[in-house]
Amino acid sequence: MNSNQIFSTLSAGIAFTGIAAGFVEEMVFRGVILNLLKEKWNIKVAVLIPSVLFGLVHIIGMDFSIISSLLVLIAGTMVGIMFSMVAIESGSVWNSGIVHSLWNILIIGGGLSISEKADEYSVMTYVLDSKDFVFTGGEFGIESSIIALLGYVIVTLAAICMIKKKAKV
Repeated sequence: MNSNQIFSTLSAGIAFTGIAAGFVEEMVFRGVILNLLKEKWNIKVAVLIPSVLFGLVHIIGMDFSIISSLLVLIAGTMVGIMFSMVAIESGSVWNSGIVHSLWNILIIGGGLSISEKADEYSVMTYVLDSKDFVFTGGEFGIESSIIALLGYVIVTLAAICMIKKKAKV
């Protein structure tokens, strides 16, 4: 890509896909839904329901196979739980919004592409030497791969440990 294409891709990715989508999704799923459910039921329900809804939203309108849809539902739910734990641990949905926006900017905003083939619109591309949907994430991409799931679990567990540590103090 030439410099104008790089600037155009990054600025659109940062503004719309990164910041706007990341913060809006966090305000809806963690800011509104999580907090309403936390008041009505308990923290586990408040984390799980919006996280599953978050996963479902990422399937709507997609023409995915059953396996890819299941991967997206699992990955979306796990990343939703991770974002919930970030918001709960930090005490602010703004922090989960920052994490979500940075992720969107990097992965889907044109900063970095990790997939089975090169992406001409990405600033940096890493081509996976695998066709196995477990490693590639299937039709949705690297965000629903086993590698991403492991990352979501690690961040979630770290946040849970930090929450428990704060509760002891």
